[in-house]
Amino acid sequence: MFNPLPLLKVVPLVLALSTVIVAQDAPTVKVLNGTYSGIHSSTYNQDYFLGIPFAQPPLGDLRFRQAQPLNTTFNETRNATEYSPQCMGYGSDQWVLGNIISEDCLTLNVVRPTGAQNLPVGVWIHGGGNTQGGSRDPRYNLSFIVEQSVYSKAPFIGVSINYRLQAWGYLFGKEIMEAGSANMGVRDQRLALHWVQENIAAFGGDPTKVTIWGESAGASGVGMQLVAYGGRDDGLFRGAIAESGGPVGSSRYLTPEQWQPNYDAIVSATNCTNSTDTLACLRTIDRDVLSNVLNSSVTADASWGPQIDGDFLQDSGTKLIDSGRFVKVPFLLGRNHDEGTSFAPKGINTTEEFLELVQSAGPDNATALTIAALYPDIPEIGIPGTLVGRPPPSQAALGVQWKRTASYIGDLRQHASRRFLAQTWA
Repeated sequence: MFNPLPLLKVVPLVLALSTVIVAQDAPTVKVLNGTYSGIHSSTYNQDYFLGIPFAQPPLGDLRFRQAQPLNTTFNETRNATEYSPQCMGYGSDQWVLGNIISEDCLTLNVVRPTGAQNLPVGVWIHGGGNTQGGSRDPRYNLSFIVEQSVYSKAPFIGVSINYRLQAWGYLFGKEIMEAGSANMGVRDQRLALHWVQENIAAFGGDPTKVTIWGESAGASGVGMQLVAYGGRDDGLFRGAIAESGGPVGSSRYLTPEQWQPNYDAIVSATNCTNSTDTLACLRTIDRDVLSNVLNSSVTADASWGPQIDGDFLQDSGTKLIDSGRFVKVPFLLGRNHDEGTSFAPKGINTTEEFLELVQSAGPDNATALTIAALYPDIPEIGIPGTLVGRPPPSQAALGVQWKRTASYIGDLRQHASRRFLAQTWA
């Protein structure tokens, strides 16, 4: 994930400690289960409500289960003045923020123009390959884009959410299917959208005017909400925006049996093999012990993301879209600049190596030769050849035919699905 949406401008992460905050009467809001106190920013003329739980903490016996709705109320006014930790994850998006992570992470944040009344709502789903990221990332705090919406005379309320990542949110296999625990991460997103429907009016938002919106894996999450339950429309949103992702071409679908070796490897590494209920055993493992296993070579071959479970995801995204089983709402979709370069394998130096790459995706030799003719090794007509957000590696690392490779991978992984979705929606 290299090019966050340009309007997601970086502003201070810990808003409660920023000089933009004025010590005045804190804004409060009463939601269904209690009252929260937030922060007012005089600089942005906004109110922030941060780290609000939308589900029961997925701890103990609730680990590796579908998120459960909140079922308690409280009488005292609780602070909503700090971001919660991000969900357990692994990668640079975690490290840059000091690895502030926790299992207790199913929270959301609301950023509203002060005095908001009956405004549309944008719900941001962060990216990170389903393995990292979170709503406390300063790129995603929404202040700038909400400010711009006011300047544009089209104000809206911004909501950002956390969801479980890596094995914590996407563990799969036969035991997971039997327990009904598949696709926890995207189901977390779904539960957050239900919370928004039930509570956003208290913040001055209009629950009938919600748009879901994400980039990279977040865009894939948007896509999963569009095709969830066979395209059942639960009235959770009226529009969708997907940048560099969506319901098609974003997931590697495996059967529970194909995924099983990864599950078994985790069970073995945590000494749960001899348990009569290995999933129950995994729920008892110390968080840090389990995290060390998940952040090791034990999970190197695992595919993290939504899988077909016959319930939330009833078929592949492609088949669901092609058969019309998706929520019929306006859909804005696009791709970041030069993503073929970002995702293309490096070190392709010969036409033979390029043909091997093409055939690895399934085409026979004759089809691969046709594709090679359509993507000739002529650098002058290749893509610009910049690596957005990163210094360019050496030519040797990229490979002599890297522009050809990047053009092909960019079309295969990004633009083919984008065109298919645009045609289907049209």
